[in-house]
Amino acid sequence: MNILYLLLSVLLSITPPEEKPSFTQMEINHIRVATPELFANTKLLELHLEQIPDTAYCFPLPGGKVISPYGRGGGRHSGIDIKTCAKDTIRSAFDGVVRMSKPYSAYGNVIVVRHSSGLETIYSHNFKNLVQSGDIVKAGQPIALTGRTGRASTEHLHFETRINGQHFNPNLIFDFKERTLRKECIQCTKNGKGVIVKPATKKTAGTT
Repeated sequence: MNILYLLLSVLLSITPPEEKPSFTQMEINHIRVATPELFANTKLLELHLEQIPDTAYCFPLPGGKVISPYGRGGGRHSGIDIKTCAKDTIRSAFDGVVRMSKPYSAYGNVIVVRHSSGLETIYSHNFKNLVQSGDIVKAGQPIALTGRTGRASTEHLHFETRINGQHFNPNLIFDFKERTLRKECIQCTKNGKGVIVKPATKKTAGTT
């Protein structure tokens, strides 16, 4: 009887493994994908960076220097290139869920992390991806190693920020010279099929 009671207690104390978030095949296999229901009830989304504590964000490549800015080549460069050394550790900028992790055309080995705010961060040309689609990651967690896969002439991190699939200037999120988070409110306004992303004025911040 005591053995039966003990077995029952053990079984009741076992918690089932947490299910990984599920994504559609489009979300798993493509970078530019709209986030479901992101603008379903409003045309304005605010990213309150000023409310994020220092422990809840991480510069994606600590110690890295910018070698190619956003918008280079007549606006064709969709992110910022950051360099340190080969096979250096790339870290998740914020808490989130890995939506995509695979080789992808000119991006080479790429990772897309979806964050609870609706922001997505992209990390590409990786030598090796350390996470898979569906993995839950924390800010500062190692997710990849720098490389030159895809279309790249040197080992570096190509870092992008996107809202609803549309890229915007990562300088709105990070101060790349100081490698710190900009403590501002960023407004993302749905405009037809696109999104206008800009810092909020003190007057308009928090009006949603």
